[in-house]
Parts: sequence; structure tokens; C-alpha cells
Amino acid sequence: MAETDKSLSGDLHTSAELKEMQAWPLEWKIQVAQQKIAEWYDYYNGNVYVSFSGGKDSTVLLDLVRKIYPNVKAVFMDTGLEFPEIRDFVKTIENVEWVKPSMTFRAVIERYGYPLISKEVAAKIYDYRNKPDGYAAQRFDPESDFNKRYNKKYSLAKYKWIADSDIPISHRCCEVLKKHPAQRFDRESGLKPMLGTMACESGLRNSEWMKHGCNAFDAKHPTSKPLSIWTEQDVLRYLYQYKIPFSKIYGDIIEKDGKLCTTGRDRTGCVFCAFGAHLEKEPNRFQRLKITHPQLWQYCMKPWEDGGLGMGGSPERNKCKN
Repeated sequence: MAETDKSLSGDLHTSAELKEMQAWPLEWKIQVAQQKIAEWYDYYNGNVYVSFSGGKDSTVLLDLVRKIYPNVKAVFMDTGLEFPEIRDFVKTIENVEWVKPSMTFRAVIERYGYPLISKEVAAKIYDYRNKPDGYAAQRFDPESDFNKRYNKKYSLAKYKWIADSDIPISHRCCEVLKKHPAQRFDRESGLKPMLGTMACESGLRNSEWMKHGCNAFDAKHPTSKPLSIWTEQDVLRYLYQYKIPFSKIYGDIIEKDGKLCTTGRDRTGCVFCAFGAHLEKEPNRFQRLKITHPQLWQYCMKPWEDGGLGMGGSPERNKCKN
């Protein structure tokens, strides 16, 4: 068993290596994670913190870190988009600093637009609208040279109808509400973050691991991701096996069809984020929200001009600036 961060020597990890490591027993992954935590802690002389969302992944990371270094600070980004059960759980954890962004979610929507489809598509829509004759526009034109050249592999033509609509759309939400305040905290505190993200969660996180490994010492914004080679099943098994307290939003951990799952929410994230919602089977996240958190659902769907988020559709949504 060996997981090394090879980027400093110019070597890259491979997909095959990641697949092999993801198949390792949980006990091995715990050892690797704590090895990476120790390397990060020692490299920065203890000037580190855990980015703590209150979700199950960061709960596991915080437990792993504090088993070695009990006094490491946790930092919670108080975006206002968290489930109340998440906020209640965070309040039970010692040594957590709450950091607020400079804008509210409603202000982000008003200035930039709604988080719809996916971060990549929203970014291209945003670019297309701000520069209709630019590079991004070719992705939405089925007859463009770009789409013909790549045989429509990267085409976004199926989203042209929404790109040409009057619905304000942007990818800037996470950047404004999470990344900017986190980077500000890093600068002001001098601490370096540890994140509970996994390579299996997205293509971007996969490629970042292959480039930097778990500890990105050489990145523009150095970050440690000790759970990179873990999977969702590893997180659930760790919580269940070691009886780690976690947010009530997830319900209980049970075994079903040979796999562990939660009886409540499987993922939390930002309550009103619509990225990927169009791919979900019914009941989707917003339909479930109506049942479990009716007041949040009402605020989400209430017309913009009435003080809501207008995500149920509003004739006044053109007032939002995109």
C-alpha cells in the first residue's frame, strides 16, 4: 500500500492508480488519509484548518484530523443556504469559526443569475450572453465550425433555448458565497485548508487528484484533500462502524441491496442549488424540499417581486441583472 503525491517531482497519477486505490479496504484508506493529514500539518507547522460544511464527508474528515490533532480549528462557511439540521449540527461541534460571505444568495441571483443545468453549462451561457459573437456561442450553434469539427461531442446546442431565454443564469454562486470568503479567511488567518472532497465526485476533482495528489502543495491555492481516494461507501461505513455523530438531515445509515445508504437525504449541499436537478428522478430535490421543509420551499418558489427567489417562475425575473 502506497499513495504518494508525485506532482512535486513532475509525475502524475493515473486513472488506473485511482481505481486501484478506491478498491482498497477502509482501514488502508484511513491510514493514507491520516498520513496526508500529518504531512499537511507538519508542512505548515500546524497552521491548518478543516473546511467543515456540516455534511457527512467533512464530518469524517474532521474526526480523522482531530483524532491526531485535537486542537485544529474547523471553519464553517455560513452561506445561508444550509439545511437547518446542518446548522444545528455544526453548533454542537467545538472550535468552529463561522465565516459569512459578503453577499446573500438572493443578491448573487440579482447580480449574476440562477445556478441552473450545471456549473459548466451555466458558465458558457453567461459567456455567450455577455459576448454573443464569442467562442462560447459556437457551443450553442449546432451548425458552427466548432461543433462540426468535434462531431458535436462538446455541443451545447440542446441548451440554446434556455441560453436565449430571459432567465438570468450564472455559475458565480459558489465562487461568491464559498470560494471568495474561504480565500479571504486563508489570507487573513494564514491557515491552510483541508477539504473533505473525493475524486469520485466529479471529473474536475478526478483530474485535480491526478495532477496534484491529495496534498496540492504546488497549487495556486494550496489545499489538502485527504479523502480523495475514498468513496461514498467508505464515508458511510466510517460513520457507521466508528459510531460518529452526524447531522440528522441524513436520517440513519442502513444496509440495502448489499450497500450502505441513508434513510434521509443522501446529499445535502446548498438547499436552493439547481445544478443537476434536471437529471434527478422524481421526487427531485425540490419536490422533496416541499415535503420536508415547506417554508424553505415556499421561499424558493415565491415570486421575486414578493421577496422570494422566484424559482417557481416570475414575470418580474427580468429585473435580475445578468
